[in-house]
Amino acid sequence: MVTIIAIAVVVILAGILIYAATRPDAFRIERSATIQAPPEKIFPFIDDFHRWTAWSPWEKIDPQLKRTYGGAASGKGTTYAWEGNSKVGAGSMEITESAPSSRIVLKLDFIKPFEGHNTTEFTFAPGAQGGTKVTWAMSGPSPYLSKLVGMFCNMDRMIGGQFETGLANLKSITEK
Repeated sequence: MVTIIAIAVVVILAGILIYAATRPDAFRIERSATIQAPPEKIFPFIDDFHRWTAWSPWEKIDPQLKRTYGGAASGKGTTYAWEGNSKVGAGSMEITESAPSSRIVLKLDFIKPFEGHNTTEFTFAPGAQGGTKVTWAMSGPSPYLSKLVGMFCNMDRMIGGQFETGLANLKSITEK
């Protein structure tokens, strides 16, 4: 009986490990919101890392968050590093592309709790009902460990939920 249970456990574990290997090698998480404000009003809140404290969902998770700013005040070359509690972790961002009121691209490097190197993009387009459609996306490689964890944690729902909160915060402060 013990042998049958052990074999079943090994077969199940092997199945999980094999299935994880078949998952995509890259990921993309994306959320959008229409904000009743012109892109010129929204853009500076993203292009200047000092202004992220007003809307970023991660800024509120750790009140003791340590922030380091570098480079230009805003736009291409601006850098931001953070170190926080276990929920926020540590990492850095750099604006690699800044096209006024159109697009911002960030290089995003996580150090803790897991190392990761991703690209984040904010795009601005005319909204269907007027205003501005702001899209926040993150993409990057999905190494084997991420594929395995992704089988048990829905990263799209977890990170996407944070994006939705951030976009709602951005909407709230820019529609005033």
